[in-house]
Amino acid sequence: MSKRHDTAKLDALLASVTEDMLGDEVPQYFNDTSIKVERILLEMVRPDPVQPRRVLPEPLHRKVHNNRLTPTQALRELVQVAQVASRQQGRPFANVLELLPDAESDNELPDKLSPEEDILRDLVNLAVTIRDDGQVNPLTVVDVSQGVTRLYRIETGERRYWAAWLLSDFIPGYESNGMIDCIVIPVEKASPFRQAKENTARKGLTAIAMARQAALLLLTVHGYKIPNEAVTNDFYRQALELDLRTKREYTEAILSAMGGISRMRFSQYKSLLRLSDDGLELADRRNLDERVLRPILSLPPDVHSEMIQQIVQLDLTSRQVKAIIEQGEDGKSTTDERYTPATRLARSVVKGIEKQTPQEFAQAMVEQHHDVHMAFAYLSRLEQFVIAAKKSLLGE
Repeated sequence: MSKRHDTAKLDALLASVTEDMLGDEVPQYFNDTSIKVERILLEMVRPDPVQPRRVLPEPLHRKVHNNRLTPTQALRELVQVAQVASRQQGRPFANVLELLPDAESDNELPDKLSPEEDILRDLVNLAVTIRDDGQVNPLTVVDVSQGVTRLYRIETGERRYWAAWLLSDFIPGYESNGMIDCIVIPVEKASPFRQAKENTARKGLTAIAMARQAALLLLTVHGYKIPNEAVTNDFYRQALELDLRTKREYTEAILSAMGGISRMRFSQYKSLLRLSDDGLELADRRNLDERVLRPILSLPPDVHSEMIQQIVQLDLTSRQVKAIIEQGEDGKSTTDERYTPATRLARSVVKGIEKQTPQEFAQAMVEQHHDVHMAFAYLSRLEQFVIAAKKSLLGE
């Protein structure tokens, strides 16, 4: 467990967190009118290693913060993974701009993109916006320079940072000067609350990112030292032992920074940190809802990832997940280690078939999806799944 530090500075910082500092507009971040926008070399700016939001997929995030990849190399790997996924779905692309809709074409982009395609398309869209309209919102960065070595850690604006690298290295025809607009914050004024406020005000966080955000704020107000280097999930899991009751004076600020959620929702998000490492990564990558993930917490950690894979493959609802986990063939609880998620799924499906006619099952699909065509599409997907399962039994 991390050592705690003196909370005097923390109390002073939180006392200064006013509505102005937590506002959405950049000029409202500070009452100090001497704060200016500076143009800083991209090479001198680094993302925050404990930032709850994962702009890049978790494996790339770790490699960047462990100095195993440069920003350009990380983006190149992201592009390559996205290209493989896109090619497998019959929509190959050579230029990242091809991920954006073509106003002159009738072809619409598919709704179902791989996580990597979705991340890349989001960054490309932001990069093109910066190219066409300029960088409207500066990053806020913390000055973590040591001696003559100038270095800045991003507090808010990491998506803009990666979009700037993408624009510089992967958008044809754009000539970058390698600079980015930033507001520089002294290290003693860095605020995880300001970071949390921007995270929830801009593009929404995934449920797993919300869990990390809850953990980071709790660890901060409880006086834990926040590292300046890459961390494992165990760092965030320390917050499982902490709560808001013992820090009531900070409760309102924490819940406000999390988007004005209730204490119950805060606890529900924090509880997701009990998922296994693989489960956390997969759920974050697939942007699964907290309500879908909640029932999985009753399972042993070594089957979390398998259950989440079933959720993704079959697009299960929270009610279906709960039924699979809690109901056995005789209606008794099956949450002990004898039952894997795959076993629960098979038992639930077989039990459902035994109790319904095909016509009743079809009608249930229509009621669930509120559309005959959507129900038909779901049944076709289920049919393909069963065919693949039969081939697997035959060793094909």
